[in-house]
Amino acid sequence: SFKLSYYNEYKSYLSSTMTKVTSAKSHLIGLVGDEDTCTAFLLGGIGELNNAREPNFLVVKKDTTIGEIETHLKKLLTRKDIGIVLINQHIANDVRHIIEQHTAAIPALLEIPSKEHPYDPAKDSILKRAKGMFNIDDLR
Repeated sequence: SFKLSYYNEYKSYLSSTMTKVTSAKSHLIGLVGDEDTCTAFLLGGIGELNNAREPNFLVVKKDTTIGEIETHLKKLLTRKDIGIVLINQHIANDVRHIIEQHTAAIPALLEIPSKEHPYDPAKDSILKRAKGMFNIDDLR
């Protein structure tokens, strides 16, 4: 009887915990990148369409206009189902003004390197903002 009551309490605890865990809202990863970057991430399984059939990624090709990149990036940054937006740094350089204006924590906006263009920390505005938050004396 003690074992049975203990088991029932444990079972009740697990079911309430599982409800909390499964009801947590998950977020998608958004991506604006070149063909190689998008291919790699899509093979990794990040590709999704929302209810309006809008993808969470944009493959930037040679004929993609800066206007198209700006429009898609703005959509990704306002979507409620996106938690992180990844953008190739060389593409981010073309839409730097949008990146500079983005101050929300979610979605987080991260610049990543591509196969053809290495990462340059000096150009990463998010990294510059993070460095500005800390004083060198805080790190000692």
